[in-house]
Amino acid sequence: MSQVSDLPSPSGPEARRSQRVVLRVPILVRANVPGEPPLTEDTFTLVVNAHGALVSLAMKVRPGQRVVIRNWGTAKEQDCRVIHVKDNPFGKNEVGIAFLLPNPHFWNLDFPPPDWVPYMAKK
Repeated sequence: MSQVSDLPSPSGPEARRSQRVVLRVPILVRANVPGEPPLTEDTFTLVVNAHGALVSLAMKVRPGQRVVIRNWGTAKEQDCRVIHVKDNPFGKNEVGIAFLLPNPHFWNLDFPPPDWVPYMAKK
């Protein structure tokens, strides 16, 4: 999961808010692939921070592609860009998604939640 480090890393006061958290938040990912109907898929985030997430997707996306994600818990939507795709021929692909504009409140969490310290992903 080292590709999550490709997400922008702030410094100073924002550094604490951007730490990676291992989390399973249900989201919907919408993507438009040229020449095909719009694609949507329910999925769970694997690792998140204030700048994006690493998710598991069966649908085909490519680096640089624009997608929209919706947090099922809050109904918030966020425009994103695919920054990493690791194909898995035997299951879902690992996809890194970065917010086009940082949004620490998209996940409805303070980063990191104080009681989640044992679950923090290692840098």
